[in-house]
Amino acid sequence: MQLVLERRAERSTKIAILSPLIAIVLTLVTMAILFAILGKNPIAALNVYFVEPLTDSYSLMEIAVKATPLVMIAIGLSFCYLANVWNIGAEGQFIMGAVCGSWLAVVTNGTGAGPWVLPAMLVMGALGGALWAMIPALCKVKFGANEILTSLMLVYVADLIMDYLVRGPWRDPKGMNFPTTATFDPVANVPVLIEGSRLHAGAIVALIVVMLATVMLGRTIKGFEIRVVGAAPKAARFAGFSSDRLVLFTFAVSGALAGLAGIIEVAGPVGVLQPGISPGYGFTAIIVAFLGRLNPVGILIAGLFLALTFIGGEGAQISMKIPLDLTKVFQGILLFYVLACDSLILYRIRLISPFRKAADGTA
Repeated sequence: MQLVLERRAERSTKIAILSPLIAIVLTLVTMAILFAILGKNPIAALNVYFVEPLTDSYSLMEIAVKATPLVMIAIGLSFCYLANVWNIGAEGQFIMGAVCGSWLAVVTNGTGAGPWVLPAMLVMGALGGALWAMIPALCKVKFGANEILTSLMLVYVADLIMDYLVRGPWRDPKGMNFPTTATFDPVANVPVLIEGSRLHAGAIVALIVVMLATVMLGRTIKGFEIRVVGAAPKAARFAGFSSDRLVLFTFAVSGALAGLAGIIEVAGPVGVLQPGISPGYGFTAIIVAFLGRLNPVGILIAGLFLALTFIGGEGAQISMKIPLDLTKVFQGILLFYVLACDSLILYRIRLISPFRKAADGTA
């Protein structure tokens, strides 16, 4: 007997809409089983993960803080994925955006620079992420290199560059030998929206990005081009759309948004450049993009949900002694179910016996 995937004649629109919800339910069931294996009460653990953070105002603000970089990065990735271009290196672009923007904060530290510093940092962060993303884009266009591999490998290069800088030339001389820059001046910090919390103006930037992406993808020629090239490359060529130019454009947009998210994270909640500025936002954003159906509004909702898993995971670690790494397991399982559900929307599983194959002459 052999299992084969057979393409469906047409897909169900209703199931396609419900697919993310089905994936979430399957993930919750799987997580309940894992909690039971760990000797924890599944109901209590799921309550700590997904209910308790929603009952506390501080946790709600922390969810918004965590969702901000996830949403911005995922929207950039959605541009690539809609065009059938596979940027897997958003984590590296996030880091390089943080590095490039932080350079200005480091060189102006203690000089009494004016309020122009933060806007310039944001621009430099976006440019840094975009330029880093252009490396795999140019390698794909000029040499036919696989963008999945090149963008992924550059993540580790970016991480090593940042590690060298904070342990070497940018290290705070008063930092007791810790690998960190000096604390940024107030003019280099993203403003806090609510006193006593970490909720910052970056959340507003993320909402603006959602609105702009919605308009661009739904109501502009460039958005139409992205969708056509991704869905029907031959039709796109007949229409005069250049796939090479679109690769460069989508990678640039994706890298710029990841870099902008990186410098906002460093100049906002973190306040310094140091190792570990990201708990894997660039990779988690891939899940956010697909869970949100590559739609900006869907991505906003998915980003809030994934941010909830970060906050819930921290709470479960404290109150139930559940390993924090289980949050990454949860996110991986969720991605598996999202992709599995999407595959089953387009294909059906058939069981074929070798005798039938022989009878059909396909053996």
